[in-house]
Amino acid sequence: MQLLPKPKKQGFSSHPTNLNRSAEVEPRSQPSPSDPELPNSDGGDSESFDVTPGIERVLRSDELELAAQRVVVLIDGSNLFYAASYLNLEIDYVKLLRCLVNQRRLVRAYFYTGVDRANEKQQGFLHWMRRNGYRVVAKDLIQFPDGSKKANVQVEIAVDMMTLADYCDTMVLLSGDGTLAYAANAIAYRGVQIELVSLRSMTSDSLINVVDRYTDLDSLKPYIQRS
Repeated sequence: MQLLPKPKKQGFSSHPTNLNRSAEVEPRSQPSPSDPELPNSDGGDSESFDVTPGIERVLRSDELELAAQRVVVLIDGSNLFYAASYLNLEIDYVKLLRCLVNQRRLVRAYFYTGVDRANEKQQGFLHWMRRNGYRVVAKDLIQFPDGSKKANVQVEIAVDMMTLADYCDTMVLLSGDGTLAYAANAIAYRGVQIELVSLRSMTSDSLINVVDRYTDLDSLKPYIQRS
């Protein structure tokens, strides 16, 4: 799908919306992630995923305005994994995407993660993610002298934020890493609304201070819990 730059002038909706609205999508059964550094893509295209419900009735003007907004979603997989573990939350990733998009027009949804190529369960999870609306951006885990493994994906997130700023009206960032504050602030100055979702105790104040809207992940738990 070819991305088209956004118009120079674009209105934003400040009206609250129903996060629990269902989309007309029947996803495949979701496997369970097995690694803290989950989803990412090898650059291949994923299937399109329309999370916007069909509009077959007369909508209020604020709903029409919301449906016209183009949104990009960027998820820090490691940050989400640890936040979900803290909340004892098993995430339904279809519900999560539906909730973050919130009836708007989805341009792209990216999931950034460290990856263990030998972990078959994780590879199966990432394959499922690619088939259910996410572009997975994977980076090999690096093992440190203390035995821990980590992949820093903040550079990839920041680059994609800057690249996609011309193609959306709103960016939804699911991360708590303060190193993304500079990129978020730069994009806000270009007229893009920044919505931040994360667990408050795992979120840098410097990042919260530069976004337009902050939502504690804990408040979304009823909407994204896997049933």
